Amino acid sequence: MLASLRHNCVRNELRIIGGNWRSRRLRFPAAPGLRPTPDRVRETLFNWLRQDLEGLSCLDLYAGSGALGLEAASRGAVRVVQVEQDPEVCAAIERNCALLGANQVEVVQMDVSRFLAGTGTPFDLVFLDPPFHQGLIAPCGQLLEERGWLAPRARIYLEAESRLLLEGLPENWQILRSKQAGGVGYHLCERKPPRPQE
Repeated sequence: MLASLRHNCVRNELRIIGGNWRSRRLRFPAAPGLRPTPDRVRETLFNWLRQDLEGLSCLDLYAGSGALGLEAASRGAVRVVQVEQDPEVCAAIERNCALLGANQVEVVQMDVSRFLAGTGTPFDLVFLDPPFHQGLIAPCGQLLEERGWLAPRARIYLEAESRLLLEGLPENWQILRSKQAGGVGYHLCERKPPRPQE
């Protein structure tokens, strides 16, 4: 799997693995730190999600190559918002959306923390795959919860360095699945609605 990941990164190419655009190959720029989620990890994730995302809204934070959000759109998500700060990377995602005719995908060029600090619109599924070793998972999780970005039973996908302890997540997030691939740990959480205050 790791050899496959290196091969894909060298070619700066990703493959949609399921849904309407299955097997379509897309190019992305060789931007510093850009780390597409490997095919096998994406396949596992979407198996966890039971493949069909028909009618769901998805938020893809630190979108990078756009692989996760485009995979969700391919599998029936009706709205996908991809947030990425790098202008070159955003332009590449927009080009790939145009190639696919992915009109349900919106690309937002903005720092993720600044985006999440705004007033949220609830999403059914969130992909949170920030740069490694920067301690971004927990603060982003708190903003997602506090600013209204999550539907009552939202699911949240986390991708981080394998040795990272998932501390500081909102208390009402339940980890449903966890796996490891090389130096990458990936996890699927579900949000439990907060109990009404008495």
